[in-house]
Amino acid sequence: MPGLLINIDVPDLAAGERFYTEGLGFAAGRRLGSTIVELIGDGARFYLLEKRAGSAIGPAGGDFRRYNRHWTPVHPDFIVDDLDTAIARAVAAGATLEDPATDLPYGQQAMFADPFGNGFCLIAFNPQGYDAIAAGEDQG
Repeated sequence: MPGLLINIDVPDLAAGERFYTEGLGFAAGRRLGSTIVELIGDGARFYLLEKRAGSAIGPAGGDFRRYNRHWTPVHPDFIVDDLDTAIARAVAAGATLEDPATDLPYGQQAMFADPFGNGFCLIAFNPQGYDAIAAGEDQG
């Protein structure tokens, strides 16, 4: 069976850990050497990897890490119970609110950048969740 690991690059591991624990409520788990920390919260695990700004993204090259606001087609969505409280907490910890709370058929969502330029969303689902937009699928 396939598995999934999510890694988020940050230029400063201590600052990254502080943001994701204070701002989003995750807890620090294992430390994998001096440059990786596992973060744990409500059934999710992901890893912060300290990577120097300007370092190559991989052996084949093609781009370099930058920590100003950047776009990537993959980003995490963090599910919360109270969006207003979660927005305030994330912003107080250093997130940039890029699109305020928006009502959507499946609940409410707000879009952010973390202090390192990585995009993410906070979502508070309503009781229907994504079933509210699952057009043409058998809901039974």
